[in-house]
Amino acid sequence: MRGKDSDENARIENLAKIARFSDFSDSEIAMVLDAATYLTVPEGWAMMAENTPADKAYLILSGEVSVRRGGAEVARVGAGELVGEMALVNHKLRSATVVTETPLEALHFTDQAVADLNEKIPHFKDALTGAVEERSHHDQGD
Repeated sequence: MRGKDSDENARIENLAKIARFSDFSDSEIAMVLDAATYLTVPEGWAMMAENTPADKAYLILSGEVSVRRGGAEVARVGAGELVGEMALVNHKLRSATVVTETPLEALHFTDQAVADLNEKIPHFKDALTGAVEERSHHDQGD
């Protein structure tokens, strides 16, 4: 894991606890962490903007974000949730703006890191696709 010095074992443990990655081996989790950059983000920061190209995704480790469409909040998500994955998976412009509501710890994945992980860990793509499907069902009120 690149970025801020941190207790890598604690980060691995946090990531392993996230249901979406619960079937990953320790070595696969290590690959995910190595591909990511650990970030701390202040409250009120726009992490991505609606109608912009998809070039990154985040896995929230702690804190909360507001997901907004047309300026109106449509959801709040926190630890264990992925944001930004829908546009990467669907190869479309971002459908929402994501703004931190609290100080945040997250793992940042570039579009290239996601592509590399999809090749190295086939069920990484399944985890992203599962997140997209869950979000799509939620957005449609299913």
